[in-house]
Amino acid sequence: MSDNHEHEHMHEHTHEHTHEHGHDHDHAHAHGHGHEHPHSQMVVNRLAKATGHLQSVKRMVENGRDCSEVLIQLSAVIAALNNAGKLILEDHIETCIVEAVQSNDQQPIEDLKKAIEQFVK
Repeated sequence: MSDNHEHEHMHEHTHEHTHEHGHDHDHAHAHGHGHEHPHSQMVVNRLAKATGHLQSVKRMVENGRDCSEVLIQLSAVIAALNNAGKLILEDHIETCIVEAVQSNDQQPIEDLKKAIEQFVK
């Protein structure tokens, strides 16, 4: 069952974008570690939306739109990417790290520490 909520926002310049909140556990896909990541489809969807939004921000710059508007829209793209990263992190902890702890494998934990260091810069 999906606990997913979408909110659409219209800004003064009539640029529309969507934010998703919640969790959707209906789409699970396996990857190279041999276990499923419950949020994979949500991550893909959010990245696709962020890509489209970033393209519209690029057009805003090309069209000479107000810098303040561009910065506000760019911050929305950054927030969308950060939210996708949070979902990836949640999946990774719930699957890969749990598996690593159960098998006493420290390497995935060390890799996660390095990834977090890069992600939060």
